[in-house]
Amino acid sequence: MAERTKYQQQIIKNYYRNQDNILLSRLSDLVGELYLAEGKAKDRHWKAAAECMTKLKIPAARVEHLVKVGNPALVAKVVEELNAKES
Repeated sequence: MAERTKYQQQIIKNYYRNQDNILLSRLSDLVGELYLAEGKAKDRHWKAAAECMTKLKIPAARVEHLVKVGNPALVAKVVEELNAKES
């Protein structure tokens, strides 16, 4: 396998440096999807949201509760909390 160029290394480094912001943005997008989705798509979006929240180091008990309740408004509050913490 060929070695990565300096440009490629910088892109990878920036990705991992900004991974929390990327995950937070993804979770924010998923909130809208959760409001609009139905059926299997809704289950898939809840699974993706749970994965994002886990990667953002939200306690597992809270993630389980949010998924169990199934209220996108509660996930939106989590996004607000994370945005406030980041600012």
